[in-house]
Amino acid sequence: MTKIRFTLKLIFGILFSFLVVNCSTYSPRNTTTEEPPSRYHQKQDSAPFSYHDLERVPDATPTIEPLSRQGNKSPYEVAGKSYQVMQSSAGYQETGTASWYGKKFHGYLTSNGETYNMFGMSAAHRTLPLPTYLQVTNLDNGRQVIVRVNDRGPFHSERIIDLSYAAAIKLGFADKGTAAIKIEAVDPVAWQWARMKPKGSGDEVYLQVGAFSKYETANQLKKRVQAVTDELVVINLDTQRKPNLHKVQIGPLKNMALVQQIKEKLATLGLGNPLIVSMPRS
Repeated sequence: MTKIRFTLKLIFGILFSFLVVNCSTYSPRNTTTEEPPSRYHQKQDSAPFSYHDLERVPDATPTIEPLSRQGNKSPYEVAGKSYQVMQSSAGYQETGTASWYGKKFHGYLTSNGETYNMFGMSAAHRTLPLPTYLQVTNLDNGRQVIVRVNDRGPFHSERIIDLSYAAAIKLGFADKGTAAIKIEAVDPVAWQWARMKPKGSGDEVYLQVGAFSKYETANQLKKRVQAVTDELVVINLDTQRKPNLHKVQIGPLKNMALVQQIKEKLATLGLGNPLIVSMPRS
């Protein structure tokens, strides 16, 4: 028994010595001087190894959208600096320097929770509401594109916007890195109206609030919409679709100002994403 006790004491003594030595040589990470780990796999940004026909990538299509649930907190802080998000992009325009961002950020979440695609037509801006559509003009060559802002940045004070790699290709400055540009907010209502009402067209413009396979569902929405507008609300049956669709539409509408007014009323019902459609005059 005495030998067993002696052996156990010896084992515990060795283990204790081992722990003391290891604890005395352990050096904790100095979190005050080292940079926090990055969520990005690459340390430096870069262009893709290869790409095809980015000149042919279609521009973003301005669409009536509600504000994103993410990315619009105001104020927000980055690197110790505070930024105030604009309440509206109406009438916004600015001239300055644009840069682009590519492979490092490709496939990661943007500020509004979407996935960044360097081959799409998107952009990052510090203070514009998300999303905002912008017309971007390269002041050196006159090229223009339309992009959709869904991210925050750039946080270099000398730049006013970060464009997707595809947008930089179309604007002709991807190989240079930066360019002198002008950016102007695009009103989706005005943009769609201009394309739905070409001069000489006999078509009429409607706001489509929803489309349903069941008439009962469409009729319920029609009653809700009719309660907030004096304009005619109709259910048009689309027999070209299978199954047939019952489309709840407001109109015909005479001008863009009326479209904007109704859109704001629909937002109070949580229906702030109507579609502007053109239909032959009856």
